[in-house]
Amino acid sequence: MAGPLEGIRVLEFTQIIAGPFGCQHLADMGAEVIKVEPPEGEPWRLFSQFMPGESKTYQSLNRGKKSLVLKLQDPRAREVVHRLVPQMDVVVINYRPDVPAKLGIDYETLSALKSDLIYVDNTAWGRKGPWANRPGYDIIAQAVSGLMAAEGKLEPSGAPGVITSTAIADYTTGVAIAWGVSAALFHRERTGQGQLIETNLLRTAIAVQGTQAMELPAADGMKQMKVARIQQLREQGASYPELLDGSQLGNIARVANIAYRTYRTSDGAIAIGALSPSLWAKVRAAIPTDFMGMEDPEFDLMNPAFVEKAKAAVARVEQQFTEKTTQEWVEIMERHGVPAGPVNFVEDAVADPQAVENEIMVELDHPLSGPQRQVGPLISMSNSPLAAQGPSPVLGADTEAIVASAGYSAEEIASMREAGVIA
Repeated sequence: MAGPLEGIRVLEFTQIIAGPFGCQHLADMGAEVIKVEPPEGEPWRLFSQFMPGESKTYQSLNRGKKSLVLKLQDPRAREVVHRLVPQMDVVVINYRPDVPAKLGIDYETLSALKSDLIYVDNTAWGRKGPWANRPGYDIIAQAVSGLMAAEGKLEPSGAPGVITSTAIADYTTGVAIAWGVSAALFHRERTGQGQLIETNLLRTAIAVQGTQAMELPAADGMKQMKVARIQQLREQGASYPELLDGSQLGNIARVANIAYRTYRTSDGAIAIGALSPSLWAKVRAAIPTDFMGMEDPEFDLMNPAFVEKAKAAVARVEQQFTEKTTQEWVEIMERHGVPAGPVNFVEDAVADPQAVENEIMVELDHPLSGPQRQVGPLISMSNSPLAAQGPSPVLGADTEAIVASAGYSAEEIASMREAGVIA
């Protein structure tokens, strides 16, 4: 199947989520993606296996690729890579920062073999700074970047609550990888130049908190108060729950919010999203309520009397929502022109007519595990349509053909296979 990146060849040295997800986007765009794996397979193959060498997590992140098994610690395997690189357009890697040079697959080495090579170096923390050589995973990026604390969740033990719905730093970095490669290919088309692209989990985890991370003295009075409060608590030796409580100072406006939030209904929950004065008026008419929220002339979150009044009004609105079903509220909000929708589980979402009609899911057939439905390409394009290029590869399924394409004879391939260099 064709796509906007038809004819582009990618050599992928990645594992877990960020790199595989980014390279899967490239495969969906029509690129030929060759995933290099160790003899046992990348770790995500082994995570919650439902059959030997196959896991649902691996299959969801590696569709449309080819599998090349190389024992990169062996010099003969590195020679295979070096003979393949001149045929490639892109190399993507997410090993710990000190590993690529040891394996002879760093940017300096590979770009010397192909001057217009596009090379993506994905790390946890970036190539500079005291953490440059540290390994890292999504959970640590959540913690270090502020994402975890911003969620405001606590475990019963008092430890911070982890964002478990998705590996947000990993997945956003995967999108950044595909975006960066596409831009670099366009640059190369115009100039003939290859280049090094650097992505890292810390950068994207902070980037998705743009407004909160931004510093704007003219508008940051509440933020400065919060920072000062947290510093004071730290100096007093406060516990994490106490620090988290202090950090909620900037979120006190939630006590007056009825227009951009979720509500429990009689049979589930609904989310409404109104972010303009005209929509706020429609929300009040739909509920109905005369509570003005942030438009109240007496709005003053530093005034205990107003805060108590707001809390009572919000509680009355919350009670109103429990008196009707989710579907009834969705219909009411639609009649009044208020953006709203049910709070679904993902199993509900992918079966919803809205997802079905927009072909968000795709049907694939894996040679070992059979039929499956996956989330399809992230975007649609009218003149160069994206498409899932097939299921994830069986470990090593393409090794012999790929190695042969690098000029190795059948005897050389057999010798390397017998020595465990390839598989």
